[in-house]
Amino acid sequence: MLSTTARTVLNRSKDRARADREDLYAVLDAGLICHLGVVVNGAPMVIPTGYGRLDDTLYLHGSTGATSLRHAGEVCVTVTHLDGVVLARSVFHHSVNYRSAMIYGTARRVEDPDEHLAGLRAVTEQLAPGQWDATRLPTKKELAQTAVLALSLEEASVKVRQGPPVDDEEDYDTPVWAGVLPLTVSWGTPQPDPRLRPDITVPPHIAYR
Repeated sequence: MLSTTARTVLNRSKDRARADREDLYAVLDAGLICHLGVVVNGAPMVIPTGYGRLDDTLYLHGSTGATSLRHAGEVCVTVTHLDGVVLARSVFHHSVNYRSAMIYGTARRVEDPDEHLAGLRAVTEQLAPGQWDATRLPTKKELAQTAVLALSLEEASVKVRQGPPVDDEEDYDTPVWAGVLPLTVSWGTPQPDPRLRPDITVPPHIAYR
């Protein structure tokens, strides 16, 4: 089950909360980009970045010189999927269908070489499954220039809203169209690098998308 701390328990729209840890994994595993919230010199900073999950640990990476990573202590990471715009009969009840996860905790700078490499692999495979084994691995110099943060998934919450609009009962006879405008994201046709050798074709792990 997910945590029930003061930061993860919903005070409003409690029916949207999900308590199963598998719901958290589903939201994270379906995403590509998260938003990392840190405090820098007393001010909030929110950075979009890639991530990867291994069991109950979330990994993020970036340049060793990145301000967001150097100041990452107590952090908040969010992942959101927008599934549709919900149009109601009244402006007040307009909404969106979504799946979201929020993780709180203390980010840990990964120092162990094996975990450092495993974290980078997790981030790479999150964005492009199969790509880690298909490309050149990072050199010692590249690894030294790349910071990896680990964040426990112990303190997390998940919210999901799906379905049609919920109007006030007296508004259901109002002559206004109401419903959901679904939103989907799909992969396009792979575009080769202009300098790609002509004898190299799109590999199966990319073409299947």
